[in-house]
Amino acid sequence: MGSRIKQNPETTFEVYAEVTCSGTGCTGKGTILCINYLFFSPQEVLQTLTKFCFPFYVDSHAVSQVGQNFTFVLTDIDSKQRFGFCRLSSGTKSCFCILSYLPWFEVFYKLLNVLADYSAKGQDSQRNELLETLHKLNIPEPGSSVHLGLHSYFTVPDIRELPSIPENRNLTEYFVAVDVNNMLHLYASMLYERRILICCSKLSTLTACIHGSAAMLYPMFWQHVYIPVLPPHLLDYCWCLHWPWRLGSHRLSDKDV
Repeated sequence: MGSRIKQNPETTFEVYAEVTCSGTGCTGKGTILCINYLFFSPQEVLQTLTKFCFPFYVDSHAVSQVGQNFTFVLTDIDSKQRFGFCRLSSGTKSCFCILSYLPWFEVFYKLLNVLADYSAKGQDSQRNELLETLHKLNIPEPGSSVHLGLHSYFTVPDIRELPSIPENRNLTEYFVAVDVNNMLHLYASMLYERRILICCSKLSTLTACIHGSAAMLYPMFWQHVYIPVLPPHLLDYCWCLHWPWRLGSHRLSDKDV
């Protein structure tokens, strides 16, 4: 089987959402403040985005997540991956999310920072103009430069090549957080197609390491269940005793676990 990345998506992104979560024990119960370019039912968005935008309990421990970028993955009916690029802010009570078939991590993280800044300053017209321009943009060729406005530009990544350091943010953070022995252990477990569980206290480090380790399989691709962020309501999947394959549990560096 080949890659689960969708070839030739129709648009650069499907949904942009600003999600807020009230209460100190909230998880997956956010209220969507703003949605642009909605291409599927609102109920599906509410059931999916809000749970993955806040995959933790908003308490004193989670406050350290402020300003972090992370990415969750949804698999569609055709087994193609949709990436939810997120940025947490306002004491983890606000999450900015872009849902796209394009695995442009550096690009969407940069755009989320710009959009969050527009939102903080109440510059709704600039935000909407940026989103409108991005959504109408034809998918550019890898390596080409794209200008969306005065302060918004990016270079299109080439996902057909092996990622490199320091250009690839995920791979760079992966090499910083994980030692060589654990990296080789994880790589071998992926080649053996084992069930793998990775735990980390920081969302940004967690998803960067997972996407970075998957990228190292190039030119091969991970074909099985792929959940970089597991919300609390799905934790029962970790305790299934009938799994036919071994569950490989890998620890990142002690400072991040």
